[in-house]
This record gives sequence, C-alpha cells and structure tokens, in this order.
Amino acid sequence: MKEARILEIDGRFLYYAFLAGGNKILQNQLEINRINVFPINDKDTGTNMASTIRSVIDNLRPHRSYKTTVNNIAEAALIGARGNSGVIFAQFLFGISQETINKSVITVSEFADSLKKSIPYIYEAVTNPVEGTMLTVIKDWSDYFSSKKSIISDFKKIFIESFVILEKSLIETKSKLNILNQYNFVDAGAKGFVLFIEGIIEFIKSRNIRNFVTESSGDILLIHDEHIADEDIKYRFCTEAILRKVQLSKSELQKRLNEYGNSVVVAGSESLCRIHVHTNDPASLFYELKDYSSITFQKVDDMIRQSEIAVKRKWNIALVTDSTCDLSQEIIDNYQINVVPLNISFGDSHYLDKVTMKPEQFYSTLESSSEFPKTSLINESTFTNLYSHLASYYDAIIAIHLTCQFSGTYQSSTKAAERIKNEFNKPVIVIDSKNLSGALGLIVLRIAQAIEAGWQIETIADEVKTWINDAKIFVSVKSLKYMIKGGRVSKQKGFIANLLGINPIVSMDSNGKSVLMGQTFSQRANISKVMKHIKNISSEKKIWNYIVLHARNSAGAEKYTEKMYRLTGRKPVSVVDISPVIGMNVGIGAIAVSLMFD
Repeated sequence: MKEARILEIDGRFLYYAFLAGGNKILQNQLEINRINVFPINDKDTGTNMASTIRSVIDNLRPHRSYKTTVNNIAEAALIGARGNSGVIFAQFLFGISQETINKSVITVSEFADSLKKSIPYIYEAVTNPVEGTMLTVIKDWSDYFSSKKSIISDFKKIFIESFVILEKSLIETKSKLNILNQYNFVDAGAKGFVLFIEGIIEFIKSRNIRNFVTESSGDILLIHDEHIADEDIKYRFCTEAILRKVQLSKSELQKRLNEYGNSVVVAGSESLCRIHVHTNDPASLFYELKDYSSITFQKVDDMIRQSEIAVKRKWNIALVTDSTCDLSQEIIDNYQINVVPLNISFGDSHYLDKVTMKPEQFYSTLESSSEFPKTSLINESTFTNLYSHLASYYDAIIAIHLTCQFSGTYQSSTKAAERIKNEFNKPVIVIDSKNLSGALGLIVLRIAQAIEAGWQIETIADEVKTWINDAKIFVSVKSLKYMIKGGRVSKQKGFIANLLGINPIVSMDSNGKSVLMGQTFSQRANISKVMKHIKNISSEKKIWNYIVLHARNSAGAEKYTEKMYRLTGRKPVSVVDISPVIGMNVGIGAIAVSLMFD
C-alpha cells in the first residue's frame, strides 16, 4: 500500500512539527553545549537554544491557520530568544513569517519560497556574518528546497531527502572555520538547527503526536557543561533586550551597537526588535537606546563570572544576593558574589538595577523623566536558572536578600531554591536579611569572609541571625520630594514638612520595616543626631565595619566618613552610591551610614 503524501500543511501540522523539532533540541542540549567553541568558548549554545525553544513552546497554542501559527511562533521566539544562536534562530523564524503568504494551508513550493526569502533576514541581522555557522547550514538547506520545489510536491519526501544536504553542510563547518577544525567540532548552533529538522522529520515519518508533545508548564532545567575554557574575555557582558517602537533603521542600530562591543545581532522589526551584543558597558548602551526606543525586556549575563564559576571557583559554597546590596564592585568581584538585579522601569522602558542602569544614569533620568520609576521583584525563573547553573559546580548555595517587607524577591528565591535543592540534592539556603543597602552589604561581606575561612554552610546559617541583628542603617533624607512622588509620604504631610524644612532620618526595625528614627531641620543636624545615636549604642559594643552611602551627595558622604573615622579609627569598607532601587525613595541628596557590631 502506497503511503499517503503530504501535499499541504496547516497551522496544526506546523505546531506539532515545531514541538517535535524543539524537543530534539531540548533532549540534546548537553551535547550542543559540549561542542560550543565559537564565537565564545562558553559552552552555552545548547542552553540558549533550549531556552529559546521553551519560550515558544510555553506560549504557543495550536491554530488551524498556517499563517497565524507561523506568526505566533516567530513572535514568541523573538521575545524569548537567548544568546547569539537563539537570536539568529528567532530571526530565521521571523523571516519565514514575514515572507509567508496569508493562507491557512501552504504547499511545498510556497514553503520553499518563504525559506529562500528568509535568508537575507538572518544575514542582515548579523553585523559580521561568518560562514561555517548556523547561517551557512540554513542557507544550504533553503537552497535545496528551492532547487526541488518544482520537482517534489510532497513535504514528507522533500524533508527526508533534504537531511542529506543538512548533514553534508554541517560536516563542512569544520573546514570553513579554523577554530572548529582545531577542536574537530562542527558548529554548535548549526548542530542545533540540524537536530531541530531531524526532530521534524521523525514527526513527519510517524505522525505520532504523543511522542513529541511536551508539557508546556514549568521551566526547563538549564544544563551546563563542566568544560568551559579558561580564556581571555574581551567583553564581559552578554547583553540582550527587546525594543519596541525603534526610531532607527536596522543598519543604524547595528552601527550603534558595534560601538559598544561585538557579536552584534539585530532581529525582528522596528515594532518588535531583539538585540544581542557582547559589551563592557551595558548601562551606557541602554541609556542611549532609551532615546530611540521603548526597552521592554533586558537580560545581561556576566561572562567573566560564568567562567569563574566553571574554572576559577575560589570556594565550594556559592554566595548570592540582589542588587539592593550596596558593596563596592572590588569586594563583589574578589569574593565572586553573584548579584541578581531587581527591575526598574520608567514608563514603558525597563532596566536592570546597577547593570543596565547605573546610579548616575538613574538619578539623571529621575530628574528629567516625567514618569516616576517603579520597581519589580526578581522572578522565580531567574533564580531557577541561576541556582541550576551554580548547583552544577558548587557543593552548596547560600542566598540573602533585602527585607521581605519591601519586595517579593525573597519569596521568589525561596521557591526556586526548593526546586533546585530537590533536583540536585544539594543545600540551597535562602535568608531574609530584614535589611537593605549598606546593612545588607555588611551581612553579605560577613558571609563571604566566613565562606573564605572554610565555615560549613550550616554554621553560617546559624551565625547570620546574629549578624542580621547587629547590622544597622541610618538614612538622612535631604528632600521629601521623591517620597511624595513615590507615595511614601502624602502630599499634605510633605507640603507641611517641606515648609518647615524638616529632614527625616529613616532606619529599619528588627522585623525589616522602615521606621522614622528622628527628624531635624538640616542635613548637618541629621548627621550630628545619627552620630550621637551611634555613640550611644556602641558604648558597650565594638563596631566591626561600616559603609557610607550617598545619592549624588559625595560631599555629605565625606562628612560622614570623617566623623565615623574619628569614632572608630578606621576607614569605611566602602563608600558607594545607594542602589537606585533605594535611591528612588530617599531621593537625590540622601546620605546614609550602615554599620555592624562585632
């Protein structure tokens, strides 16, 4: 009996075919990671492609129309794309969607035409296209479809026969790129694409939906390979974002991105654009981009920290905190502390605290923007991905976050920790610091030094309760304008306080809630009042360390430093800008001191 041919495919067929191809990548992400040596030998191509695929699977629903389904796939891929390979793959899907005619079902010839016309999209998306990569393999596959579209009308036949071309093109990547020839590996992104098509072919052959449908709920466990090369990383941050309403042409946007780094990919269109760039200065980049677009999503991976985790770990316990922890970058780097940024938004534009928006840029925007900023917690999936990565290399993880009275970040971290703890069978301890800013910074520093000294994680978890109680912060607010804007103080009370020239002093209670410690009629009087209070509470205790903080008020920070030095005989462990997440509430001009007793 002759097998039935597939002369047309609709949206439901495309939906299940994509699931089948995606599953093949999910099942082989470890192998794709293993062979990833280009453009950066960071062993994450499989992880990035898997994350991109999962984004589509989680947001895709079957629809009978081919055009509707391919459009939905392309949009979900652009939004969820991760890494160089993920963005290129998403751009390929976007190109197909743009070049697909508006029909519910399509033929082989129509499909071949959309493939052929999608190729310029992926080449134009990459600033410096390199042959011997995913680009070449997709192009070779597309060329085969174009050459056979008038001869073969059966989807099953043309897909099966095209696999020979894919395998040949994949093998040839080794001879086209010197680094691949050196390692005797094929290109990882190209391998991922070939696996994707292989999964589709398996589905076409069997037509058994049950074999390929995956659960759409939950996050994929990101697998990381142990063998990341210890190599010099020129640009530290793998930076990605989704831009909407872009006011620049694609070529102009690529030019701007190239000024900040390399590995530039620009996918999508002006209405929905996904960018990828390796850079050392994501904050300056996004500060410029805000004038030309709405930034609705950002992701920044620290490739140096990722490399340290894999091949230069100093200790066996990983330490995690969030961006409200105010410590100098030198201390954070020295102790290999993993800092997860909270989210800040000005209107439609979104940023990552201290990463894509530094304090100086934040305060400039705070002054000039008609929108008062908002913050949002770090979601569970962000912590899940991080803890999965850390658990692949460390024996244990300890995380400590800003007070749960201010944010749901602690709860998100706790949920992710439970999942990773069960999956890896390793301790993941999450702690509510009941503090923030410099007080949180001192607790984190104390934990880091305990890890350095070789303490067990259980001992640290017990001692941290004492350190939390011994950490204090006193914030002198220079102007109530920002507290009024943010709704922390009513307009009526704020008007009266401003009229009287009142400057409040804010601290934290033992439950992690903010409390008004006092108020004076000048910031100088505030400093005197705080110093008097510190002298009283430290009369029978020794101050272990302290941090001075400010929001665009270095002169005020110097005054605090001088007075604290006279009191303690030691310099502060850090003098830093207050985290923007905190600064938006206390406002420009605020100064603070955090201390911890021995």
